[in-house]
Amino acid sequence: MASTQRKAIVTGAASGIGRATMERLIAEGVEVLAVDIDGERLKNRPSSGCEVFVADLADPAQRVKLAAAANDFDYLVNAAGLLRVKPILEVTVEDWRTIQTVNAEAVFFLCQQIGPRLNPGGAIVNLSSSAAKLATSVDVAPYAASKTTILSITRSFAYALADRPVRVNAICPGIVETEMQERFLEGVARRRGVTAAELDAQRKKAVPLGRGASAAECAGLIWFLLSDESAYMTGQAINFTGGLVNW
Repeated sequence: MASTQRKAIVTGAASGIGRATMERLIAEGVEVLAVDIDGERLKNRPSSGCEVFVADLADPAQRVKLAAAANDFDYLVNAAGLLRVKPILEVTVEDWRTIQTVNAEAVFFLCQQIGPRLNPGGAIVNLSSSAAKLATSVDVAPYAASKTTILSITRSFAYALADRPVRVNAICPGIVETEMQERFLEGVARRRGVTAAELDAQRKKAVPLGRGASAAECAGLIWFLLSDESAYMTGQAINFTGGLVNW
């Protein structure tokens, strides 16, 4: 178990996998700097072991400000992300740039600006997605592209930070029961002329384990990749899809 002296930055900590990761790390005795654009939702956080940093990570100046506050930290979890449902033939340059800025650009520059400042023996986990490897939901093509970019970012920084040493890995979640998943189902179901519940059932039929994951389960994998239990792992992209993706 981590000591209370260990500290982590978790982006996207107001909801979903980021929120679950924040809670898991606190339970493991890690002090967390919870980062999100939604300051109101961050107010509802554990009463101890957690500080709040409200920031729009699409803004380079705010990323620099966060990096400047990253003193004596051990871990970075890049969980902040943006998903929009839109037909691939209707995606605009603005759509593309907005999603890439939050999902890929912010991850790259937080790894660049915070990674070299993490304590030796530290670790970074970036959230990619099964969408980085599958093209079955073309209504979220810019999101999928951004998550594929994260795989390359992860590999590059795994090499760049290895001599510190700071390990850098990614996870590729599949169906996870979060608010983002609900928005995805609602948006795609409308386009396909089915209900969100019908679409959810159809998607889970393709999963060998027959279900989605909880955000807490994802947080468990993230904790493993941060912890000393995975001290010989870096540059990896771990599928967390119930068997849906196995490459």
